[in-house]
Amino acid sequence: MGELDQLVRKTIRDLKPYSSAREEFSGAEAVFLDANENPFGTLNRYPDPFQKELKGAFSERYQIDSSKLFIGNGSDEIIDLVFRVFCEGKQDKALCFSPTYGMYEVVAAIHQVALIQCPLDADFEIDLDTLQPHLQDSDLKLLLLCSPNNPTGNCISESLLRSILDDFKGIVLVDEAYIDFAPECSMLGLLDDYERLILCRTMSKAWGLASARIGWAIADERMIAYLNKVKPPYNISLLNQEAAILALKHGDVFEENRKAILQEREALVKALSTLPYVKKIYPSQANFLLVEMEDAAAVYQHLVSKKIIVRNRSQQIANCLRISIGTQAENEVLIAALKEWNNEKSTFYR
Repeated sequence: MGELDQLVRKTIRDLKPYSSAREEFSGAEAVFLDANENPFGTLNRYPDPFQKELKGAFSERYQIDSSKLFIGNGSDEIIDLVFRVFCEGKQDKALCFSPTYGMYEVVAAIHQVALIQCPLDADFEIDLDTLQPHLQDSDLKLLLLCSPNNPTGNCISESLLRSILDDFKGIVLVDEAYIDFAPECSMLGLLDDYERLILCRTMSKAWGLASARIGWAIADERMIAYLNKVKPPYNISLLNQEAAILALKHGDVFEENRKAILQEREALVKALSTLPYVKKIYPSQANFLLVEMEDAAAVYQHLVSKKIIVRNRSQQIANCLRISIGTQAENEVLIAALKEWNNEKSTFYR
């Protein structure tokens, strides 16, 4: 039994997975009477349970072998499956760095896994001295980190991740949901050195397919095999697979939109910097900005009254709003509303 296998829950190691009709017969042309499908219609057949065509499209674009790819119903499903495979409820622990993506806490609670929230420092960086004692805990099985991080927008360094992987003997999941906005920050180069590393990505952000729910993971082939073992048989619909394949075929559109978002991010930073009640704009390598303001809750309510919806992250980080980068027209509407708030505030205190 290998090192990775020893980390897997015994229940999962011993599990005999469900075998679907489309797994047992992989041909395309046949009279299908094996899956109790309705013989009528255009969407009457079950989709490919292992999404071979979509994995081939990912493989071609990112130059990654298909055997190292897993497709999930959004990256949230991948996070959930990793908990299922490696964490025993009411016994094991997981760790994340706060502030970060809130679903880690929710999934841990669902699986009754104690979640340690290790605080980031004042610059939203990982403090190894604070982290180190936790890495020696034999009950800690899973470490989750988001890079670029949500809601702070910053990336972890490769040297720091190597240090963590060398010290920690459990599973490390790096959530790269926003990595297409900062490809230079990807940890793809570490996968060959660490079989315990999983990279989790999504087409919801830079690819503009949030409603299609396409997440994907990159990992060692044995890791992928365990995820396939526990996933629902048909977790990705044919419609969503086709939408993702179509998007991947039009990489020029993706690049154009990505470039526009990055340009608008810089323009928004400049515009926000002119507002006297904006105290700090945190550096971002994602498609959003974390902005500290005087009385962020009041600013948030003002924007809501103008039918402009941002995220109030003040419960995580005092007086901070998280603002997604919109189109040029949407960002101009936002800035106009923020300038209006500045004028109203000035009049009130005059």
